[in-house]
Amino acid sequence: MNTYLALKNNIWKLYIVIGLRWFMIIMPIIVLFYNSIGLALREVFIIQAVFSATIVILEIPSGYWADIFGRRKSIIIGTCLAVLGMAIYSVSYDFYSVLIAEIILGVGASFVSGADSALLYDSLAEMKKIDDYKKSQGRLYAVENFSEGLAAVLAGFLAVISLRLPLYVETIAFVIALPFAFSLVEPARQAINKTSSYAREMIKIIKLALHEHKELKWLIIYSAVTGATTFTFVWFVQPYWSQVGLPLPWFGILWAVLQFSVGLFSWVASWYENKVGRRFVLISFIFIAAAAYLGMGLIQSLWGLVFMLLPYFVRGINKPLISDYVNKIISSESRATVLSIKNLGSRIIFVIIGPLVGWVSDVYSLSTALFLCAALFLILGLGSLVFLHKHNGL
Repeated sequence: MNTYLALKNNIWKLYIVIGLRWFMIIMPIIVLFYNSIGLALREVFIIQAVFSATIVILEIPSGYWADIFGRRKSIIIGTCLAVLGMAIYSVSYDFYSVLIAEIILGVGASFVSGADSALLYDSLAEMKKIDDYKKSQGRLYAVENFSEGLAAVLAGFLAVISLRLPLYVETIAFVIALPFAFSLVEPARQAINKTSSYAREMIKIIKLALHEHKELKWLIIYSAVTGATTFTFVWFVQPYWSQVGLPLPWFGILWAVLQFSVGLFSWVASWYENKVGRRFVLISFIFIAAAAYLGMGLIQSLWGLVFMLLPYFVRGINKPLISDYVNKIISSESRATVLSIKNLGSRIIFVIIGPLVGWVSDVYSLSTALFLCAALFLILGLGSLVFLHKHNGL
């Protein structure tokens, strides 16, 4: 097989690997599963905060590892750990067993995060099709959400049989992804100019991304804030549905609608930016997300469901566009590391905010927690935009 064809095959194989990794059939009913084994909402947020903390700790080292040893190897390791973590999840019956499974899944996710986008970008670069990256990244993100949407269609019906059955199905999906991960090829890339230890070289990249290059720094910070708004929102969806009395079979259907909407928004992200411009796109993210939190906090009925599309719009548009902005100002040798830095920001914010808003929801009310999120994210987002504008990022 010639190199060009192998690189071209990388694209659809990556779509399959990521699509199967995101066939998360447990997600529409995961809070119900947690409740079935006796976990409170506070413990749910703690588990997810630990998952995010695991990614925070390993995101940059794993991205740097991918830059040194190969993005293909990193994706293979991440996929193998996903199989192991989900297998443990399938036999979990208490807080600590779920926590162990989530930590393993977090390690696996950190190895894939950044490496997938870097492999995609460098495959297109070697094929001389770098202008296709924004569209291809949007499609990759669309595949993630279409896959999660298809899984969600099944989730509610499988959950009626058993809340544990979706876990078994998801484990099988991860196993199917393995041969596709192994069949990826490593594209050519510029090697890191290593003049000192690996640790020192990694620190140099971190300093560049978070201190020396001001536009890149504030793009990463703003991406972290907007990413955290949508990631935190996900964990309010199922408690909100339960509170307004949505029947269980509808959990999977509505979850599918939300994931399909993200896929659709990701697919048209490039078109949307061409229509309204980079400046409007970036400014709109934080206001749209805050409006969703406020709307659902004010309306505690099925009518509040209309606000749920807003964070998913931000989620769909945010990743492909900001990834493109970041890729245009970084070089190949540090691409996975910098993309990992970008990805971990939202996790850091969630680690801090998640347990707090979970506690507020348990002690006070779901509405109070939603209002708190709206206020916190508006303050963080507007502050980031001010500095992004100051350094010519808008």
